[in-house]
Amino acid sequence: MSQHVAEYSKAEPFRRGTHLVVLLHGYGSHEQDLMGLVNHLPQEGITYASVRAPQPVGYALPADAKDAFIGAPALGYQWWPLNQQLETVGFRAIELAVDYVLEWLEPLAANYRSLNLLGFSQGMAIATSIARHRPDLVRTVIGLSGYVVDGGEGYFKDAELTAQPLPLFWGRDEADPIITAEKISFTQEWVKDHTALTDYLYAGIGHGIAPSELAHMSTFIRENILN
Repeated sequence: MSQHVAEYSKAEPFRRGTHLVVLLHGYGSHEQDLMGLVNHLPQEGITYASVRAPQPVGYALPADAKDAFIGAPALGYQWWPLNQQLETVGFRAIELAVDYVLEWLEPLAANYRSLNLLGFSQGMAIATSIARHRPDLVRTVIGLSGYVVDGGEGYFKDAELTAQPLPLFWGRDEADPIITAEKISFTQEWVKDHTALTDYLYAGIGHGIAPSELAHMSTFIRENILN
């Protein structure tokens, strides 16, 4: 049995030849969380797949870990460990999480017209990390109330994104109480040189998703994935 747990918006016979949008949940959540967004987004020609993160939330992944996956049931999951400053035990934990998703995603590529990522909070951090490591594989990223990780020299292929910027949607509240100012500052600098950015600010949503954001995301999907 596969380690990877995923929920799909379409039954298997109807997925082939569509565009795949992979949903990557936030820290402490699970694969069912973001599926509630799907009914508000374009359906024709798209399959949405929501993936469970590999570790129980709060698990202290050892610095010398060889694998991201921890086979233990939990109410919520994490892509990698975080403290209150959104820092982890080391960049290797991020590499392992990216490799974990790619182990599931790469074999699927031939079945779909394109591969796209939609991440909330820590889910945006891993979505952009996957795109930075495999810019050849990922067409677009949608990031919600999240950030881009610092570091990764030698693992990320940012030079390729400088040459061919990544279409990126980034929606957030300037007063988000969770994502630190340092993370936002780094993300703002990074997106300037590596993305074709569509960004929106939604006052009053805190660390959440605005109803109007769903309409903006739908437009982004139609223009950058379905077009």
